[in-house]
Amino acid sequence: GGDVYYVSSCATGRITRLLVADVSGHGARVAEQARELRDLMRQHVNHLDQVKFVQRMNAQFAALAQLGSFATAVVTTFFAPTCSLALCNAGHPPPLLWSSKAKQWRFLETSNDRTDVADVPLGIIDIADYEQFDVNLTPDDLVLCYTDSLPEARRADGSMLQQDGLLEVMDHIEPGDPLTLIDRIIAAIEAECGQPMTGDDVTVLLFKPNTSTAGTSLKTLLMAPVRVITAALHGVLALPDLRVANLLGLILPRANRWGRSKSE
Repeated sequence: GGDVYYVSSCATGRITRLLVADVSGHGARVAEQARELRDLMRQHVNHLDQVKFVQRMNAQFAALAQLGSFATAVVTTFFAPTCSLALCNAGHPPPLLWSSKAKQWRFLETSNDRTDVADVPLGIIDIADYEQFDVNLTPDDLVLCYTDSLPEARRADGSMLQQDGLLEVMDHIEPGDPLTLIDRIIAAIEAECGQPMTGDDVTVLLFKPNTSTAGTSLKTLLMAPVRVITAALHGVLALPDLRVANLLGLILPRANRWGRSKSE
């Protein structure tokens, strides 16, 4: 299939990165691109800033554009010490956020009108920068990433659900147990459309903040270089983020807030 998803955690456990991508085509070529995306994820696993990772993803697909290959992707980076989520969207359907405070679902989108950034699919044109924005989360919030199979699900009359229809379906779904939520969402969409979702790849990734990793224990800190070296021995050059903002956060927990705000 063309759907790809990856989750990575940095050597200190503070940075969790999640990728959901929809690559054009199927078969061996998509499998190779999926492996290359995995390698890029591993190389950037220890970096706070995800923009360079997205830029390299775009360069990778730009090189394959002559073969008619492109991809949409959403990349999110959760920074546990500040419970913040950085989001970068390259032409992909926007993630959904369940706000535990507002008790409702909404799309995670930016209203920024900057013209020097873009959210077009990867590999379409050479872009120097993709837009990124931050969202502050609470431990009871939920974030749902998905591919276009959800908004493109078709009703009995042939019309697509689209983003507005998807949000209407979500408005009738209480989060309840997160372990059963994805199954309940798929069931609700199939009930709305009157048919099973078998016409396309279906990928849904649900996650919630985990504040238990907000601090870095001495054991984790001491083991971090070992993890980096182990990755290198397996052929993955996952270099640490050597900026002062990141290094201070390892030693002084309060510096993480300053470091996060300075890292974007």
